[in-house]
Amino acid sequence: MTSSLHGLSSRETYGTLSIGAAMTSPEKHVLIVGVGSIGERHLRCFQRTGRVRLSLCEINPELRRRIADQYGVERAYADLDSALADPPDAAVIATPASLHIPMAIQLAEAGTHVLIEKPLSTGLDGIDELRETVARRKVCVAVAYVLRHHPALRAMREAIRSGRFGRPVQVVVVTGQHFPKYRPAYREIYYRDRAMGGGAIQDALTHTMNAVQWLVGPIDRLIADAAHQVLEGVEVEDTAHLLARHGDVLASYSLNQYQAPNELTITVVGTEGTCRLELHRHRWAWMTEPDTPWQEQTFEGLQRDDLFVAQANAFLDMLDGEAEPTCGLEEAIQTLKANLAALASADDGQWKLTGNK
Repeated sequence: MTSSLHGLSSRETYGTLSIGAAMTSPEKHVLIVGVGSIGERHLRCFQRTGRVRLSLCEINPELRRRIADQYGVERAYADLDSALADPPDAAVIATPASLHIPMAIQLAEAGTHVLIEKPLSTGLDGIDELRETVARRKVCVAVAYVLRHHPALRAMREAIRSGRFGRPVQVVVVTGQHFPKYRPAYREIYYRDRAMGGGAIQDALTHTMNAVQWLVGPIDRLIADAAHQVLEGVEVEDTAHLLARHGDVLASYSLNQYQAPNELTITVVGTEGTCRLELHRHRWAWMTEPDTPWQEQTFEGLQRDDLFVAQANAFLDMLDGEAEPTCGLEEAIQTLKANLAALASADDGQWKLTGNK
């Protein structure tokens, strides 16, 4: 597989990655709430599906005007109350994580389906009210853990769940990137403050914890060590090590946000074989006999936006009743509990139970 995904005008499948416009359902009105870097990406990628008409909500007037002009969005609102005067079919919440739950409740109460950027929140306050509102108003909710849309991770998960490698017994995650290169404004945004969803655990480690949860089940206990080591202009942790139990599966996680290589590997060892995701190379590999070559499957030509377009299509498919949420509310709550346990453990050095089963 070598062709790029860019430029496709109709909906096509790339491995397990769906991209492009569907022709079977009416156009939906999608509101993007918050158009900072991640909100702009969601707006751009929903636009690429060819399945929506967009509006946006942004409190910063200069940013609101610039993004609306850049993407040709006619309706741009300064606050959520104004945006809900013309209720959208669905909304993407891309504000700091501390605002996710109250905004999701308000949108759900208005009958609007919601895609919430990760992490779900910075605490458990309001979770029960959100559950109740979602059930009562019969709206769909998904949480944007975008790694679940990578075709290599999806293929590896399918193989693990088929029993091809036996029973999973160990997971090793190693990841890092040079944060100042990829997020140069990190000092000015939510990242600088844990209370807004910042720091390495809530910003980055949460992605891999959620991915491994998808592969082998939720974390039920963990111990974490985290510290601020390198990044200038912030005090939150930029390095994290974690030992965890996903039921009977032993796991270790290592993350930093300042190394030169941009890498992510997830190795799952089973009783009958080993498999490994190399996200930075868009491939997964496996070995079932000792001292034999790795076998591999590579998905070439992928760009970061392609995963977000796939995520947008999957969310729209869910609204059409054609798919389940890739990461639903209850799964995101499990990851949130792991986030909070990791933060607490990093502060006091003790093992923590997450409350997940």
